[in-house]
Amino acid sequence: MAVLKVKFTKTKRDKLAQILWILNWVSVVSGVILFSLGLFLKIEIKKRNEVMAKGDINSVPNMLISVGVIACIINFLGGKICYDCSDANKFSRWKLVMLPYIVCTFCFTFSILVGALMCYTMRNELEESLYLGLRDAIKFYKDTDIPGRCFLKKTVDMLQIGFRCCGNNGFRDWFEIQWVSARYLNMASKEVVDRLKSNVDGKFLVDGVPFSCCNPSSPRPCIQYQLTNNSAHYNYDFLTEELNIWMRGCREALLDYYTAIMRSIGITALLIWLFELSVLIGVRYLQTAMKNVLLLGDLEGESDGWLLENSFVETAKYNINIIKNLGKANQISTVSGMNDPNIDVQNTNCSKNNITTKSIPAGS
Repeated sequence: MAVLKVKFTKTKRDKLAQILWILNWVSVVSGVILFSLGLFLKIEIKKRNEVMAKGDINSVPNMLISVGVIACIINFLGGKICYDCSDANKFSRWKLVMLPYIVCTFCFTFSILVGALMCYTMRNELEESLYLGLRDAIKFYKDTDIPGRCFLKKTVDMLQIGFRCCGNNGFRDWFEIQWVSARYLNMASKEVVDRLKSNVDGKFLVDGVPFSCCNPSSPRPCIQYQLTNNSAHYNYDFLTEELNIWMRGCREALLDYYTAIMRSIGITALLIWLFELSVLIGVRYLQTAMKNVLLLGDLEGESDGWLLENSFVETAKYNINIIKNLGKANQISTVSGMNDPNIDVQNTNCSKNNITTKSIPAGS
């Protein structure tokens, strides 16, 4: 029994074909939107590539870009098919193409759904990439004279100012690394030498942060050095006073930024998937209705359209049997008593005894 069978008159078939022609062109626009969103996300990730570790974080934008291009091609072809389906004579040349087209389009719409879901599952990979990338960027903050690292200081400073953050997980990350270049240390100062000697690795560690961690909205001048020393500043208590530096880590700030972008892209992709699925259902109805018109032979009469010719269970069993028998088509049966007509052909006796010698015509 057919699933969701609908009866179509000639007028309804023509209107359905016209509506689907318009919707397929709208789907081309949706493909452009998917491509644009993927390109936008790729550019946003590339902007902060220096503070991200290499990984699979580009898989989502690449997926969206690919799906967007394919959507434009498939829906352009679908618009042409639906336009011709308003004429039964023109439909004849698409009759064998439409079912494979519907199957391929169904797989394609599934890939849109996968791309939308990937936008929500990318957070863990992005968080790990940001953690490793920011850790290395902060570690090499002082290396302004080393090729390949000389721009990291500017990158980190602009990042902390723009996103109002400090450090990787927080401002205390700066306490654990030497972020002041050795060229700016006064080696004649006893305080500097003592601090270098007090560290096992010979690093100049201070309880301070770069200027880019300062909060300009704070009424008090920025305290960026000796943050944990109450006696170094007037009327200052490190434990009770609200510090005038950014408290949030840059990893959290960037993660929230990209998560908001991907959430918006994911919602848009889901809406496009639902739209593409509805267009595909309409194309399936049009294909079955036009096919039945040709079978009935009355191009002006009514015809039935459906999603599936048989029930879901019967259709599933039928397709499973086709898949199972795919590898058996060219196999030769070796079961006793079963002869292959291409092999068990009776041999013709071609011995010399059966060959009649032609007589040689006598000369005149």
